Formats: sequence, C-alpha cells, structure tokens
Amino acid sequence: MKKFSDIRRYELYRWLVPAFWLLNLLQDLVEGAGNFPLRAVNETWLALYISVINYRLLEHALPKLSWKRAGYGFWVLLSYLFAYSIGLFLWRAFGVTLHIFTPLGNPIPIQDRLGALVGYSVAAVAFFAIIRHLYNYIKLKQHAQQLRIVSQQAELNYLKSQTNPHFLFNTLNNIYSLARDKSDLAPESILRLSKMLRYMLYETGEPYIAVEKDLKIIDDYIALEKLRYDDSLRVNFNHDLEDMKQALPPLLLIPLVENAFKHGASETRERPFVDIHLSIKKRQLFFVVKNSTGEPAGDGGFNAQIGLSNLRRQLELLYTDYHLDIQRGDYIFTATLKINLSSHV
Repeated sequence: MKKFSDIRRYELYRWLVPAFWLLNLLQDLVEGAGNFPLRAVNETWLALYISVINYRLLEHALPKLSWKRAGYGFWVLLSYLFAYSIGLFLWRAFGVTLHIFTPLGNPIPIQDRLGALVGYSVAAVAFFAIIRHLYNYIKLKQHAQQLRIVSQQAELNYLKSQTNPHFLFNTLNNIYSLARDKSDLAPESILRLSKMLRYMLYETGEPYIAVEKDLKIIDDYIALEKLRYDDSLRVNFNHDLEDMKQALPPLLLIPLVENAFKHGASETRERPFVDIHLSIKKRQLFFVVKNSTGEPAGDGGFNAQIGLSNLRRQLELLYTDYHLDIQRGDYIFTATLKINLSSHV
C-alpha cells in the first residue's frame, strides 16, 4: 500500500512541477520581462529547489505533525521557514556561483531580495498545497466510487446466486410432480431442464447477453410449465423487438414469468391463463405479464416473493430509469416492467 501511495505522489509531482515552472514563465511573459531564455533557466533553477522543499514539507513533514509532538513540530516548521527564506537565497547565490543562475535587472538590497524570495516561496507552497488537495480529493472520490461499484457488483452476484437456485428449485418441483404421477412427460421435462441448466452455467456469467437467448429460456420454461397442465391453460407469449441482439442482463425477466405460473395459474381452478408481452424499441423495454389468480382483489394482500424482491433490487443496482408496477385485480394479476436500457449504471 505504501509503494502504491508513493507512486501516486510521484505521478502528481511529475506534472505539478512542470506546471509550476510554466506558470512562472507565463507570468514573466505577461509582465513583458526581457531575456526570456535566461529567465527560463533561472526559473528552472528556482523551481528545482522549491519543488524538492515542497515535496518534503507536504508529503513527509506535515503528515507527521501532531499536538502530542508540538515541540518537534515547532522545530520542523522553523527549519522549513529557514529553507523558504535564507535557504532559497543561498540556493540562488549557489546558482550564480555555478554560472547557472543569471541575475537580471538592477541590484537590490539583500532584505528586499529575501522579501521577494519569501513571497515566491509562499506562492509556491499555496500552489502546491491547493493542487495537491484537489488531486487527493478527486482520487478519494474515484476510489470511493470504485469501492461502491465493487460492492454493488458483489451484491448483484449474490442476488443472482439466490435467484437461479430458487428458479431451479421451482422447476424441479414441477418435474417431481410429473414423476410422482408417472407421467410420460417426465423425460421431456428433464430434457428441457438440462437445456436450462446448460444456459445458466455457460451463458449467464456475462453481464449482458443477447435478448434472443433470454427469449429462448423463457420459451423453454413456458413449455416446461405447460406439461403440468391440460388444455385448459391458455398461454400467450409475444414480442416485438427491433433488434434480437439487444443486450440485456441474463435472466432479468424470468422472475415475472415464474411468478405468473407459480402464484397465479397454478392457483386458478377455472380458465387459467398467462399473457406475456415483450417490446423493445429505441432502447425502451416494455414487459407485461398478466395471469389469472384464484381470488378476488379484496381477499388478502400480496406478499412479494423472493424472485420479485430480488428483481427489484437488481433493477436498483443496474438502472437509474425504470419502473416496476404490480397490480392485483379481481382474479387477475398484472406485472408491468419499463426500463430505459440506456440508463444502465
């Protein structure tokens, strides 16, 4: 972690130091100062010193200061005050001695020179500190956003891990009822279940799949459910899609279909039905599932099943623009799902 933090600091100062140098050159240009090449060398010499001192102050000295070590902190700050005044003055003189720094303009008294260098140092500290604070703030926000995404992805995977076994459990119950009755339809139902298992194992690992694949799994599930009923069950499944390759989270729609059979048609004694309609146009998904129920609207309240509860939470994690409406009428249950597929998080 420490090495990673050091890398981040080096990345900051790698562009912060040249930015400080360019800012001072720009000031010279604005002020119309002559001998620009020499001033560029002078600014380089001063920026080299002040950048090292600022790095030591902001990244090493200040983070270690505390009220418990007030005496130590006093001497540290005093030493940096010396570095930003006398130290910078001596560094300038050292550059003159090495013929790197070239004095320009009329000579001025030492106290005025020190005052000018102190002002230069204060501006440099302010520049470095402000940019460093903004940089760390942005990085912190990005890190928090990444943590939120990872957390939501973990929750989404958990919801999927709940939904799939729940879905398979209900399907196995259907097959069990056929096997118990020694129905000749049991082998066909097992074959369809194997297809669904293959789909869940090899197709649902990706965050998106083509909607045509989900349509196929819905078709297989409907066919599997119809094996349990006689000809009295009426099922209508139609769709209107602009693009069969439209990307969709896998198994997102199946809970509404499953709920229509398990808690609707299976509890209807007379004329059970399930009507399903899916439309996707201009990235707007419209999914309606209607099914018969065994009770009028006034008989008890509706308790959300695990599939619907998980679906609501998945929608919250996946999209910012969606609406799921559940309506219970007299002997009819309607679930309507609208999603703006462009609003994926």
